[in-house]
Amino acid sequence: MGDRANDAVRVNGGELRCKVFGEGGNLGATQLGRIEFALKGGRVNTDAIDNSGGVDCSDHEVNIKILLGGVVAEGELTMKQRNQLLADMTDEVATLVLRDNYAQTQILSVTRARGVALLDEQADFMRRLAHAGRLNRKLEFLPMDEEVAERKAARIGLTNPELAVLLAYSKIELYDEVLASDVPEDPYIRTALERYFPVPLRERFGAQIQAHPLRREIISTHVINSMINRVGPTFVHRLKAELGAAAADIVRAYMATREVFGLVGLWREIEALDNRIDNAVQTELIIESGRLVQRGTLWFLRQRRWLADLQATLAHFSPGVAALAERLPEYVAPAYRAELEASIARRVEQGVPEALAQRVAALDELYSALDLVEVAAESGRDEASVARVYFALGGELDLHWLGQQVSGLPAETRWQSLARGALRTDLSALARTLAAEAIRLAPAGSEVDGMLSAWRERAAVAIERYRHLLGEIRTAPSIDLAMVSVMLRELRGMV
Repeated sequence: MGDRANDAVRVNGGELRCKVFGEGGNLGATQLGRIEFALKGGRVNTDAIDNSGGVDCSDHEVNIKILLGGVVAEGELTMKQRNQLLADMTDEVATLVLRDNYAQTQILSVTRARGVALLDEQADFMRRLAHAGRLNRKLEFLPMDEEVAERKAARIGLTNPELAVLLAYSKIELYDEVLASDVPEDPYIRTALERYFPVPLRERFGAQIQAHPLRREIISTHVINSMINRVGPTFVHRLKAELGAAAADIVRAYMATREVFGLVGLWREIEALDNRIDNAVQTELIIESGRLVQRGTLWFLRQRRWLADLQATLAHFSPGVAALAERLPEYVAPAYRAELEASIARRVEQGVPEALAQRVAALDELYSALDLVEVAAESGRDEASVARVYFALGGELDLHWLGQQVSGLPAETRWQSLARGALRTDLSALARTLAAEAIRLAPAGSEVDGMLSAWRERAAVAIERYRHLLGEIRTAPSIDLAMVSVMLRELRGMV
């Protein structure tokens, strides 16, 4: 852009007849041209996204040369050896760079796939950035509130070029907040510093890596990229609005969730299906994992004592989560087990390996593992017994069905989304409380069946009333927030 010699051959974005437009350099198109092409159905990002691999490569180069400059000054390497080492690490640096950029373009595709469902949240994020003086929506060609309303009515979400701008602003803002916090000093998060560098440097110059003059900046950048490239541009904003949480705590809660549930390995398995299954199916699998990320992060933010020592947190929760994941079909009620099997069969038919299909199908219920581990620790009972009580109660009260009704409530506005999230949180908390009380108040020496019998006897009147209302709701033509709220009140009456 700006090259007058090419004015005679310019083409508007809406006139392009190609399906994909990539920019091999900066300013191959205007932002308005990209948006116009995207709104016509074309696939396009921005020049910053298309060329970010080069920037990423330069960052690695500079940080590696700073590190090796100190090593050469200490006499541990000659310049000739240093240059040879740089050449030897070329392929690994390329792999690190490509990995980061794969995830960055993936989150743009996943966010775009969610479309209008995120539009209110994205508009709220843009307004907040604008009020803070960090964003000029006109300068960045982002839609103003009137256009957002028009797009919402037309069921059109933000395009990739617009999402790319939001992604950049979310990373910049979070970077500033994390760098100003003590997150880069967290012993567990600090391990990202080594992962940033190629293996030969980790093996030979570990001490020098830990003393790198830009270590805090490297850790902040690496952690923020890996996080935002998984959760999208509005994730942190939403949690700040919902809980008033600090950015540093959100990063820690996300890291705890990612590691406790082993999500990195899951994402790698999904990505290994590139060009083997339909892209839309891969996107669905990633979105399903994203729901667990959000719920898990919220859980840890509400239980903030677990954010002080991430290593201890992982040691406390990971074994229980893994055990539940392995035996979940054995614990859940028969009706839900049938749903799991149907979901797995559908995914296998779509080409997803059975083991991966099983793992993804269980994600929604696996969230409860956090509460089960806590109840087991508080009660002194083994986690298997706690799981049996928890899911037996859930089966008797049809809590999984009730949870599905909560998830099905409309959430097209920020307030609807917050209300739905609050109901989901309340339902999970009540399920945990009921299981904990059934265990705590059971006669000494009771086995699982004895605990359930004693609970039924104690709560007989409340259970009968709950089941009566549940029957009414099941026959209703539609279910709204008021109905679900009444059912949660009835559950509280059993406590």
